[in-house]
Amino acid sequence: MISAVRARWAAFAGSRVFNATIDVALAAAALLDVAVSLPGWSPIESAWALLAVAGLLVRRRLPWVAFALVLPGLVVDAMTVAAPIALYSVAVRVRRIPLLVGAGAVTFACFLLPDWQLPPLDYLAPSLLYALMYAATPIALGALVRTRLELSARVAELSAARESERRRDEQDVLRRERARISREMHDVVSHQVSLTAVQAGALQVASPDPEARRVAGIIRTLSVRTLDELRQMVSVLRADGATTDSPAPQPTLADLPRLIADSGLDARLEADLPSDLTPAVQRAVYRTVQEGLTNARKHAPGALVRVTATASTSSIDVVVQNDAARAARLRLPSSGTGLRGLRERAELLGGRLHAAEGVDGGFRLAVSVPRRETES
Repeated sequence: MISAVRARWAAFAGSRVFNATIDVALAAAALLDVAVSLPGWSPIESAWALLAVAGLLVRRRLPWVAFALVLPGLVVDAMTVAAPIALYSVAVRVRRIPLLVGAGAVTFACFLLPDWQLPPLDYLAPSLLYALMYAATPIALGALVRTRLELSARVAELSAARESERRRDEQDVLRRERARISREMHDVVSHQVSLTAVQAGALQVASPDPEARRVAGIIRTLSVRTLDELRQMVSVLRADGATTDSPAPQPTLADLPRLIADSGLDARLEADLPSDLTPAVQRAVYRTVQEGLTNARKHAPGALVRVTATASTSSIDVVVQNDAARAARLRLPSSGTGLRGLRERAELLGGRLHAAEGVDGGFRLAVSVPRRETES
């Protein structure tokens, strides 16, 4: 609660409204000082007073102009409030000591010599002390405020530098972890998939059964494709950034028929999609169909799978629906992150995912993403 109030006050204190209010209040105080000091204004003194008040209104942008405008009023002993305010404004914005000393000396002389006359000898010593305090105090206060502002800016720079360094450290840790994961994927997964491709190729050549050779060819093709995608993922993990351009082509809508044909399922595709969709939307459609086929293969073997992909004026809708399983389910490893990854992909594109089991034991996976044509 207290920190929130402080934050709001700090934001208001640095606003233009607050600064304008302070300037108007100081100008009003200077004008009141003139009204109290002078029982009757002469035309010259009135002009000096108005100039001094106007000078205080521009003291933030033009401190030297404000300082020059209040000096004549100080000489005629009519503007004792405006002069230290203007001198303070100069000290806040000027760092050169000779200039500050010169401004203080001029203020000292104008205060000590009103109407260009020395004070009586009896009052000379107190007058010197008062003039010195009158000129030195605004300069000291302005220098203190300027130093505080500079220190605050320096602290903010140091904090930003530390935050940047912390982010670099996090990126270094993330880069090392990505490199470790890429090594594990390359050393373990690629080895097993390569063995699968080799064994499938050998079976395709040596088997006398045509159906076995066909299935072995499909296995070998899928293994080689998996290796290509795995190498692409390894290159992404080893890249410095979160994404990288890969020489391997990304799946598009044109790859859907081949995906259906290579799935080994009784799957039917009904797609009516435009060809000018962005690559991200096309990949989302492809990955949705791929995940739906994978789930049907694992959890509903022998079931009919219906894949529909349609486009409306505002969205692309993909539905993968399978009937209940007609054979014993295969015990295959599952990480449980397939649907989660699809949901995240859809949400990144501004869409949504819905997955639920049907009353007949089937399963329905639906993804809807906004329609975005390729930029021309």
